[in-house]
Amino acid sequence: MCKMEKDMTNIFGIRAIIESIESGSTINKIYLQKGLRGELFFELDKLIKQNNVTTSIVPVEKLNRLSKNNNHQGAVAQISPIDFYDLEKLIEKTIDNKEIPLFLLLDQISDVRNFGAIIRTAECTGVHGIIIQKNGSAPVNAETIKTSAGAAFKIPICKVDHIKDALFLLQASDIKIVAATEKTEDSIFDINFNQPLAIVMGSEHRGVNPSILKMVDYKAKLPLLGEIASLNVSVACGAFLYETVRQRISVK
Repeated sequence: MCKMEKDMTNIFGIRAIIESIESGSTINKIYLQKGLRGELFFELDKLIKQNNVTTSIVPVEKLNRLSKNNNHQGAVAQISPIDFYDLEKLIEKTIDNKEIPLFLLLDQISDVRNFGAIIRTAECTGVHGIIIQKNGSAPVNAETIKTSAGAAFKIPICKVDHIKDALFLLQASDIKIVAATEKTEDSIFDINFNQPLAIVMGSEHRGVNPSILKMVDYKAKLPLLGEIASLNVSVACGAFLYETVRQRISVK
């Protein structure tokens, strides 16, 4: 799939949202008014569940703002400004190009500014693709695009049902997984980044999920010499990516 720029759009009205889902549009989130009923709403609700679309129950005032007081019928959807890539095809393409794969998995990072900053750094460091989870992850919206300085239009981004799904695919292609975590004695400088690799960055509040940590090939932490116990996730991600760049450039 080729990625293309799109207008960042809110669509409103239950029928319009149903048609958007059925046409294959990538929807970041659907805002629903509490207490919706009726045959058309149940049709929408069925599609939401079938397609695992993120929803939020909100007061009517928010729907009025999002739709600029148009007839929203209790539902407003935010359409993604980008198309997402198929992960399996992206892995195959990267390997076929005889490049050393470098992927970035974001385990439910929720802040759009962190997400945008990570996308920008990933594009600058030659990451072949960013992988996010459908639920619990920051959306690609106007603020994400702005913070990324437009990099979100230039780097492949993949959505998966669960990060574990991505790990299975990557490891099946002999791509090693390294998790950025403080729950290890191994330093980032102990890891060989000059090999097919995917780096996992955890969420702002809990880090990498323990179930994910059990699946990775390596764990690595950044040395912290001050009194603060952790770095902002986008800063830590930059450190991991540029250590990768340093190692790969040094052997050329």
